[in-house]
Amino acid sequence: MKIVVLGAGESGVGAARLAQQLGFEVLVSDSGAIRPERRHELQQMGVPFEEGGHHLPLLEQAQLIIKSPGIPPKAPPVQYARQCGIPIIGEIEFAARYTRSPIIAVTGTNGKSTTVSLIWHILRRAGLDAALVGNIGKSFAAQRAERDAACYVVEVSSFQLEDCYAFKPYVAVITNITSNHLDRYEYSVQRYADTKFRITQAQDEQDFLVYCADDEQTQEGIRRHTIRAQQLTFSQHQHLSQGAWRQDEHIFFSLTKQTFTMPLQQLALRGKHNVYNSMAAGIVARLFDIKSELIREALSDFKSLEHRLEWVADIKGVEFINDSKATSVNAAWYALESISKPIIWIAGGVDKGNDYSVLQDLVRKKVKALVCLGADNRKLHEAFSTCVDLIVNTNNMRDAVKAAFHLSAPGDCVLLSPACASFDLFENYEERGRQFKENVREL
Repeated sequence: MKIVVLGAGESGVGAARLAQQLGFEVLVSDSGAIRPERRHELQQMGVPFEEGGHHLPLLEQAQLIIKSPGIPPKAPPVQYARQCGIPIIGEIEFAARYTRSPIIAVTGTNGKSTTVSLIWHILRRAGLDAALVGNIGKSFAAQRAERDAACYVVEVSSFQLEDCYAFKPYVAVITNITSNHLDRYEYSVQRYADTKFRITQAQDEQDFLVYCADDEQTQEGIRRHTIRAQQLTFSQHQHLSQGAWRQDEHIFFSLTKQTFTMPLQQLALRGKHNVYNSMAAGIVARLFDIKSELIREALSDFKSLEHRLEWVADIKGVEFINDSKATSVNAAWYALESISKPIIWIAGGVDKGNDYSVLQDLVRKKVKALVCLGADNRKLHEAFSTCVDLIVNTNNMRDAVKAAFHLSAPGDCVLLSPACASFDLFENYEERGRQFKENVREL
């Protein structure tokens, strides 16, 4: 079988590696310039590739196309392939076809990376051979090509789920669903939510779906879709018979008639959102029969992820927090909610159809100054000019950090939590976060 892989990023090159290993004839095609390290990787494998555009006659020869998640469904080569009747799948779907190991897949608007990392941390502490893959680093296919792990913990974005059809995780987790990437989904929250629910479409009665009982969009999606998997929920507002819930200052975990508790103060990660993430991870761990004591230990000694409410420094009494991963309004809400000090907030970037009104009350109460960091900051000014007395415009990280520090006083917190994508000024959110930390350390 001849396979064409569209896109030569982490996902595409990983898919090419696995396809070649399985004996398929592979071609990689990218509309732009392939990064030197990826080009070198393909050359070492002996996989032919083209860059700077897709040669459509080459697509016609494919029996299967593996599409990288960054390529939208309406891209010309995708539309052309569909007209030719060529099946199109994603790298997650492709990799999952070639393993019999149990898959834990996590999706949602916010908390995906933290939740998969918590789950992976617990499983590894328990001695399981678990691989952490997907939207958080190494691609699923690249890991499968390297070696087939005993268990996979997969972070799955909505973009990746668009091209999943038979993907069947043993445990699927939906952390929450709020407005995000609406420009890709015709500005419809329902279309976006329906894409998230593709994570459970192939599950059956032997599988599990874990989700937040407090999240309205998730609950609406449950009502709208046929769910065959066994359902387990977590909540901070309801007492549940099974799953995880908060009661006073404790989390209760209850599965298979066994219940254990954990004090909130022992959680390694602060903030209301991380209580939810810890609940989801604990439920998954219990489904794998991991002992309650080990789960408590793992949730209490977990180290925060880079760019996710990451402490950077205390300089002259001012705390600096890097939350560059907060590329949505809801993620920024969680960050602002979790901090008790007066905040100098650095925000801005590529707006994805954001509705900032949900942040206004929180900003009014907590933010003493807003430093806008973007090529176009008009929407931030429109949304927050009546909420914050001080708003400053910057178009590079050095100026943003200096301005924030100048506006701060001892006892304040400078928070980078952009609520936007990074592509106007930075290559990705990681580069944005790294530049923030570098400039903070130069103060």
